[in-house]
Amino acid sequence: MIDYSTIERIIQAAEITDVVGDFVSLKRRGVNFLGLCPFHNEKTPSFTVSPSKGIFKCFGCGKGGNSVNFLMEHEHLTYPDALRWLAKKYHIEIAETEESAEELQHKNERESMMVLNEFAWKYFTRMMNDSEEGRSIGFGYFKERGFRREIIDKFQLGYSPEQRDAFVQEALKSGYKQEYIVKTGLGIEKSDRLFDRFSGRVMFPIHSLSGRVIGFGGRILRSDAQAAKYLNSPESEIYHKSATLYGIYFARNAMVREDKCILVEGYTDVLSMHQSGIENVVASSGTSLTEDQIRLIKRFTINVTILYDGDPAGIKASLRGIDMILEEGMHVRVVSLPVGEDPDSFARSHSSSAMLDYLKENETDFIRFKTRLLLEEAGKDPVKRAQMIQEVVRSVAIIPDRIERTVYLQECSSMLGVDEQTLFTEAARVKRKMWEKNRTGPGGRSGDQGYSPEPYSPSPRQYDRPAAADPSLSAAAPFEIEEREIIRIMLNYPDKIVIELPGQHKDETIPVSVMDFFLQEMETDNLVPENPLYAKIFHEFQERWGTPGLNIQTMLTNSQDPEISHLAVDLLTPGHQISKIHEKGGAYVRSEDQIIKQLAPEILASYRSKKVKQMISVIDEQIHALQGTEDDGLITGLLEDRRQLEELRKAYSKELRRIII
Repeated sequence: MIDYSTIERIIQAAEITDVVGDFVSLKRRGVNFLGLCPFHNEKTPSFTVSPSKGIFKCFGCGKGGNSVNFLMEHEHLTYPDALRWLAKKYHIEIAETEESAEELQHKNERESMMVLNEFAWKYFTRMMNDSEEGRSIGFGYFKERGFRREIIDKFQLGYSPEQRDAFVQEALKSGYKQEYIVKTGLGIEKSDRLFDRFSGRVMFPIHSLSGRVIGFGGRILRSDAQAAKYLNSPESEIYHKSATLYGIYFARNAMVREDKCILVEGYTDVLSMHQSGIENVVASSGTSLTEDQIRLIKRFTINVTILYDGDPAGIKASLRGIDMILEEGMHVRVVSLPVGEDPDSFARSHSSSAMLDYLKENETDFIRFKTRLLLEEAGKDPVKRAQMIQEVVRSVAIIPDRIERTVYLQECSSMLGVDEQTLFTEAARVKRKMWEKNRTGPGGRSGDQGYSPEPYSPSPRQYDRPAAADPSLSAAAPFEIEEREIIRIMLNYPDKIVIELPGQHKDETIPVSVMDFFLQEMETDNLVPENPLYAKIFHEFQERWGTPGLNIQTMLTNSQDPEISHLAVDLLTPGHQISKIHEKGGAYVRSEDQIIKQLAPEILASYRSKKVKQMISVIDEQIHALQGTEDDGLITGLLEDRRQLEELRKAYSKELRRIII
């Protein structure tokens, strides 16, 4: 692990224009630099780099962050690896903290397994290229399938000899421990003997995101009814099939460049697509899609095109996996290949341009594809049609984006001949059911909802605000605008003076900064943002403000929490600049920092007023519910609380009017 002081040195040394300039051509524009965004295709530059703030921001695709975030996004590195990249660039020696004996042993085991896998793929490659058996059987198979030498070399394909213990004997002779041969799954222990797992198979090394071999897939070539056609490495410390996609290492850059991932089923599908010039392709290796695999794709693109071989049974079986992709907020399109074709055979029989043209012409949005598929299956049977409509609506309901859901439901209404309002009602029911399931854990108890700030309560009585039935279908958060604005002002102008309080001596004043103003006023009223992310940042302000030498902006933009870092970049990036026309015309426009003395109290007064108004509304609901009952004492107490809150609301409103005037 990298110690904190070293992280600080690396971040301080990293010059944002220097780091980004290694990958993007930048031109100076005033105090900032401008270039074409490397994360999406654009013709007009919208990618801005601010040297003074140490951040980048693209106004086209919305990506932003500091030097570390840029490397993580562009080079697809983990946070520690991005730090190591920067340390190497700026010649900073990394001081790793001492690991415990248990951590060290675990790390050594993983590394030993990695080294053994590297030895294995080199062995399998050598056996295919240099042995007579490998050339005639292994290389002969790939040649018969039409794979060129550059594809075979690129994917490090090989062959495991028929001899049952050929590999394990070679590994033991080379000094590798039997323990790791078994743990990687390269060898199997039977009756106190060690045998090869993959004997007599052509070998497909499976690579991690960084390009290291973490496992293998082997295809048998002899006829054996009792042996599996394809065999994968077992689960281990370094290989988790459910979190791995075959070809991801070779496809990642193309996925970012094309902003699309083509998903196929098998190893040879990936090879054939690459050979035809299409590189943004990965395979699920015959397994149903998992959440980990979907999130792995999402790191590079939110657009997925799935290639099917035209088998209706296979398509139906994979519908649930595609629903999981939609649930992640990703866009899914489907291409059905002609009957009798699979991605491997189709790619081998078509040129690259013909393959791309076919994909482009035959891509179908998944919701439309699923609707047509189930519509054909249901026919005129009313029961089946009802079930089919529920199935389609269920897929639409899990789409996170409200506008996308609306558009899909409108289209489904037209395709299915069902009243639009009926579909919207059903979608709302499904969404509510999903939300309740996620909200409650085992036994109906509330699940972990993450950070939950204390309620605002200037009066002694506590009120529980009634929860909306479904957050995604309810109105927007009532305090979102004020809370975001408060955090933005605190972050951008922490040291600006808002007010000056009278001191103990005559003519003495005590200046109060923006940060102190909001912290004091909000702590006095027990105000904490309802938005969990804003609340998290507000608590960072509370804990860190006043630390000697602290730069609050740098602290947040360099946060290891990506949510905090990205929000900080957004809030520090100006949304617009004053037009040069106004400057040339001599117009005087006050900047925001010149009116901060008015702006800060105004937004706080608005926030307080809204909070109190909400509490009054809750009391009104409680009073209404108690009418007709004998709880006169409780009603009287509620009325008194309402009167006090109404006076407080008027005071805040008066303060707000005074500030504006």
